[in-house]
Amino acid sequence: MERACHARYPRSMAELDRIDAELLHHLQLDARLTAQDLAERVNLSPSQCARRRQRLEEAGMIRSYRAVVNAAKVGATVEAFIQVVMAAHNRENARDFVARMQVTAEVVAVWTLTGSTDYLLRVFCADLPALNRLVQDVLLPHPAVARVQSQIVMERLKDNAPVSVHPG
Repeated sequence: MERACHARYPRSMAELDRIDAELLHHLQLDARLTAQDLAERVNLSPSQCARRRQRLEEAGMIRSYRAVVNAAKVGATVEAFIQVVMAAHNRENARDFVARMQVTAEVVAVWTLTGSTDYLLRVFCADLPALNRLVQDVLLPHPAVARVQSQIVMERLKDNAPVSVHPG
């Protein structure tokens, strides 16, 4: 009985059908689409689209919905990626560094990486002096940080494109 209950939720790409893949594609382009809008795009009834959307949400295929803000229009005119190399690798340093990044408003994303860089930060700052303050006053003084390297974004050529979704 428990197996049948869980079978209705896709747990992996192999369990997604063509309609699920299309719904995910359209919702990535515009999360405000109504069930009626989706129905017109995938040739299904609005109620079926609503049920499928809910099922995809409950299965964790859709993590969240959000508005994408134009950073420059709200005063964050400099976007940069910052590579961080740690001086010492231990859990306490890592936890402390990540906790600090969580509360640093300019840092909008943090990834751990393989290779010579330990963390990659995506940051938005008001201007170059603000980026410099972030590096000089927040990142470099952190006891776990050995080195940082910044790359300033000159132009976005492809920005947050939808994840390619194909039915299993």
